[in-house]
Amino acid sequence: MSYLKFDKSQLINLEKSLSKDMLRVNRTGAYSVTTLPDCNTSKYDGLLVVPIAELNYDNYVLLSSIDETVIQHGAEFNMGLHRFQGCNYSPKGHKYIREFTMETVARTTYRVGGVVFSKERVFISNESRILIKYKVIEAQSEVTLRFRPIVAFRSVNELTHENNRINGGHEDVQNGISMALYEGLPRLFMQYSRKIEFIDQPYWYKNIEYWREQERGYDYLEDLYSPGFFEITLEEDDELIFSAGTSEANPQHFNDQYKAELAGRTSRLDFFNTLKNAGNQFWQTRAKGDYIIAGYPWFKCRARDEFISLPGLSFASKNDALFDKVMESALPAVKAFLKGKENTSQISEIEDPDALLWMIWAIQKYADRYDIKKTAKKYGDIVMNVVNFIRENRHPFITWHENGLLWVSGYDKPASWMNGTAWGRPTLPRNGYLVEINALWYNALRFASEIAASQLDNYMVDLLNYQAEFAKTSFNNTFWNGNYLYDYVSDNDRNLEVRPNMIFAVSLTHSPLDRKQQKKVVDIVTRELLTPRGLRTLSPKSGQYKPIYVGNEIERSYNYHNGTVWPWLIGAFTEAYLKLNARSGLFFLERILAGFETEMGQACIGTLNELYDGNPPYTPRGAMSFAMSVAETLRAMSVLKAFEANNG
Repeated sequence: MSYLKFDKSQLINLEKSLSKDMLRVNRTGAYSVTTLPDCNTSKYDGLLVVPIAELNYDNYVLLSSIDETVIQHGAEFNMGLHRFQGCNYSPKGHKYIREFTMETVARTTYRVGGVVFSKERVFISNESRILIKYKVIEAQSEVTLRFRPIVAFRSVNELTHENNRINGGHEDVQNGISMALYEGLPRLFMQYSRKIEFIDQPYWYKNIEYWREQERGYDYLEDLYSPGFFEITLEEDDELIFSAGTSEANPQHFNDQYKAELAGRTSRLDFFNTLKNAGNQFWQTRAKGDYIIAGYPWFKCRARDEFISLPGLSFASKNDALFDKVMESALPAVKAFLKGKENTSQISEIEDPDALLWMIWAIQKYADRYDIKKTAKKYGDIVMNVVNFIRENRHPFITWHENGLLWVSGYDKPASWMNGTAWGRPTLPRNGYLVEINALWYNALRFASEIAASQLDNYMVDLLNYQAEFAKTSFNNTFWNGNYLYDYVSDNDRNLEVRPNMIFAVSLTHSPLDRKQQKKVVDIVTRELLTPRGLRTLSPKSGQYKPIYVGNEIERSYNYHNGTVWPWLIGAFTEAYLKLNARSGLFFLERILAGFETEMGQACIGTLNELYDGNPPYTPRGAMSFAMSVAETLRAMSVLKAFEANNG
């Protein structure tokens, strides 16, 4: 029985099925996303969306969708589904869907009268090419299948409308055609594994409506172009593979390529393997190396997200090689930043105050996985260089004060992961001493002293330990209010809001708090912030609590971190709770993580969203698949497994 399976009753109910997405990706950054009934609901949706290197790797929707039509005994049955202006659906092909499963591939089964056929979708690894395999499972006689491609050739950030600037023509290629609507964009090659007839019949689909864009307050109507349609006659048990890519392919190889892709896939038979599959989607290989993108469908590679996600996507997923590959690509960018040089890599936001501290945290997890000597040999220099860079006050956005703590300015630009902006300014201006940044700094100093000890540098060991001890005293004097930790402290403000950032002062390997303080922090976080989807960004007791992430862009920006739930925080919470409660906390944590499993069949199938509403039913919001959410949930699961294994 498939772990992710949806029957007819779930699929024909558009109110439910149009809120469920399926995401397919490859490691070049190309992706395919649509809803389970194959109806696009967002400008980011498309059957083939590719990053274009010449355009700063921005994503472009080349092929929006394909309408399949079954023709038997002169009767036509269109499987397509589009939402047109005014919430009008046509041609309502979802009524023919019988089942959707996603074990190794996304598979949809249709029944039209006496005809049953299926379609499966896979991406070719490291190539901007998607394959769709059609199989006629049952047919009492010959059946004709018609395929009408609908193309866009536009950025995911734009919408297109009928115009006379297009090049609507096409060129014949083996078993298909190629075309490019606009100059400067790559050609789209649409080919089949069998010889097939193409009928030139241009048509504009007018006023397609994207309700998700309408909900977000953006433009939501689009016109899309179709150059014509393909037609072929098949019999029972016949198979046909469609290919859409940015280069011409040999149709004779489609079947072998399809089988090769399946052979390398992990089946989604349980929660862990499903999340592991989701985690693999964030790994991208480009000309300048390997990267982890922050999420789909609109994020690129961001330093903070990459470093936070790396341990979970590598070690927790038993893919240790990924850690070294990503770090190999990241280190030149980090070293360039330390030298004040321009960042020419694919990694953005290295300059953010906490980014390099999260890198040290990730390297510390490498040391936990292996040992300090191996870590010092491989990554010791970069750890010491970053710590010295901060100690020498060379970081442009961090000031190391005489009290041993780090001061950052969060008025003009977000200084932490709570990075919502409106009108170019932070919606949550956390300014001064930030609790998690200084917890990370204390932890970094202690870890750097371990590196120095491994390098037999006794002077640095003593110096770093002295500075860490000084920072620990200042941390307590600055942040501890008797019951929990201030979120940030600036010249005139000791922020009393109960936020999750204090949990890192407990979860990190080296905590500046004593055990009683740690327990009080975990208790208040558990009581006021913990939900079945992660930690709230603000306690419901606050007058600023805004738990529902809806509205236009400005409204959503102000709600972004003021009560919404972020799953990635479960990693730190799991470590902190387990540190204090040991075996007695296992059952509780297992129950909390079970709440995440519910999401596997909810929004984007088989993965976790960026954030969720802060109140039940914890509606999924933001990016449909988010690296930190997946990675830290995987890591939380591995932390529990490791604890159980080591403690009987």
